[in-house]
Amino acid sequence: MNHLSRKRSTPKSLLTYIQNKQHIRSAIVTLSSVLYASFLMVIAIGFEGSANKLGIGIVHNGVVLSNCRRTYITPPGEGFLPRETAQHHRSLVLAVLSQALREAAVTPEQIDVVCYTKGPGMAPSLQTVAIVARTIAQLWNKPIIGVNHCIGHIEMGRMITGSDNPIVLYVSGGNTQVIAYSRNRYRVFGETIDIAIGNCLDRFARVLKLSNDPSPGYNIEQLAKKGKKFLSLPYVVKGMDVSFSGILSYIEKQSYQLLKSGEYAPEDLCFSLQEVLFAMLVETTERAMAHCGSQEVLIVGGVGCNLRLQEMMETMCHERGAKLFATDERFCIDNGVMIAQAGFEMFRTGNLTKWDETTVTQRYRTDAVEVTWR
Repeated sequence: MNHLSRKRSTPKSLLTYIQNKQHIRSAIVTLSSVLYASFLMVIAIGFEGSANKLGIGIVHNGVVLSNCRRTYITPPGEGFLPRETAQHHRSLVLAVLSQALREAAVTPEQIDVVCYTKGPGMAPSLQTVAIVARTIAQLWNKPIIGVNHCIGHIEMGRMITGSDNPIVLYVSGGNTQVIAYSRNRYRVFGETIDIAIGNCLDRFARVLKLSNDPSPGYNIEQLAKKGKKFLSLPYVVKGMDVSFSGILSYIEKQSYQLLKSGEYAPEDLCFSLQEVLFAMLVETTERAMAHCGSQEVLIVGGVGCNLRLQEMMETMCHERGAKLFATDERFCIDNGVMIAQAGFEMFRTGNLTKWDETTVTQRYRTDAVEVTWR
């Protein structure tokens, strides 16, 4: 009987032994990655395609080697649809990859880790880039890391500007958040409760039939510089959160009659909209600074290129004795460098993505990611 019991228990013991060996092997691989990233110079390649920007960038331990990008531009008055955007990315991704490798003067053998945008973003575009990244990782036999798009913006901004622990204002076509780092997470202190600020600006640009080249927000900014007459608009700040949909509806409804009567010019409306939207962002950012006791502000995201937003935020920072950090269109607008940089930070702490988890998450929260590198 004892002999039979021992025979029956053998497979279970063997299974436990094998599982332990697998855990040990996994731990060794992770430890090897950490040691490798800590003592050697790591080259990371990043693939970004969450919206209408297709970007591939390569970084070498915090040094940008290449930053290549293509933008899907639609006719005036039209937005970009998910299916057509994904087709744009598919048609150009190999050409952009070749350009990125050529400008960086590196070969696939020299790449240490492949990084891609896991989310948030438009599902078809995210899936297109994720498939390419997975294929490249297999062909080149490299580890792969899925990066949160928002955290990519933050880590790229910190790298480029040298900011230490700022309050982050993340403003783009799909996101509007006030963020601060605390206890291994990027905590969202405030955000839009409806549409993002970039989406608000883009949709008003369609009302005015402005060109989408290079971007609707940029063209609104240029018109706003010539605006002289201010139109009073709703100002919607709710605690630490903001709301833009009501403001957009109001100015859309009023603009036709105001422009037809000649009472206001397009430049005046662009000026008025910018002033109100940016004032709301400055207010919530300042409140977060007061709460956290921070003396730094970092603006990231495509709308962060706007010089008027930077000017208004700079004024607020100056009054508080704080410092503003911002970048230009090379790094504010979605790019592959930010994905490569965030992926590098994850790689050097052994935060790799398991193969069966190299999927995409259309709604991937900033505060859902454990920050292991700070």
